[in-house]
Amino acid sequence: MSDLPRRVHLHEEGPREGFQIEVGPIASADKVRLIEALAETGLEEVQCVSFVNPERVPGMADAELVAQSIRKREGVRYSGLWLNLRGMQRAMRTQLDIEGTIGTSASEAFSVRNNGKGLAALREAQRETLAFCVDHGIAVTRGIVTTAFGCNLEGTIAPATVVERVAQMLDTMAEFGLRLPILRLADTVGWAQPNAIAAVVGAVRERWPELRLGLHLHDTRGTAMANALMGLQMGIDTFDSACAGLGGCPFAGHTGAAGNICTEDLAFMCEEMGIETGVDLDALIGCAQLAEEIVGHPLPGKLMRAGTLGRFRH
Repeated sequence: MSDLPRRVHLHEEGPREGFQIEVGPIASADKVRLIEALAETGLEEVQCVSFVNPERVPGMADAELVAQSIRKREGVRYSGLWLNLRGMQRAMRTQLDIEGTIGTSASEAFSVRNNGKGLAALREAQRETLAFCVDHGIAVTRGIVTTAFGCNLEGTIAPATVVERVAQMLDTMAEFGLRLPILRLADTVGWAQPNAIAAVVGAVRERWPELRLGLHLHDTRGTAMANALMGLQMGIDTFDSACAGLGGCPFAGHTGAAGNICTEDLAFMCEEMGIETGVDLDALIGCAQLAEEIVGHPLPGKLMRAGTLGRFRH
């Protein structure tokens, strides 16, 4: 337990991760309402929308409208997700905070399903995006490897495969004189369990001990919190999360794909362990209840029903 971080950064993805997969249409005004409420909780970053093909992800057809309607709060980053240069250029025409990102997949089949490109073609597209970032002075701040712990389309993913993908990503960035500040390892479709977290994080860290790592965890099979605990014990200090456990990947190849690890549940566990999060748990509970009201069906978050322990302590 000696490697526990003193503080963790929670990268809130609920508005994007959640509303992209909801079957029923969600009003743009309701999306904005949740984003603005999340920004009042102490979270430092909220991922609001994704700039993707609306024919493939109808829930994000109003991305520009939502992005432009947010009343921004000072000190909060409002980000978006894009899979290619075209999406990034769409984001740049809004008021969102723009940083360069680079991504790859441990699974070739998932890359084709999610990005519409195999890994070689994806790498060429990444070069185009990186060149654009360099030319326009846009900092490239984070990378991600999806399906880093397993894939519904290809099956088991070996840690060595993840290391290979990371090496390719870092080599591509080096072509442009860039270094990667943060790399997220994503359990995109919910295969991971604590031993797998230890194996993959350990393999990447052994090769690049100086590289800051984060985790993107889905709770498809109920292991996300255990996986987060293993990550914490290995010193991971940044996590993607989703208010109330919203969301899921629309290209997971599995109808039971669940959302990201629940923000308020993870924050509660961290705070109880003495790890600072900087967030107001009661305010996050209010956001989770708002999210459930907006989507019109139960969401999997636990703290929103049980509450914190504050009222029981004397």
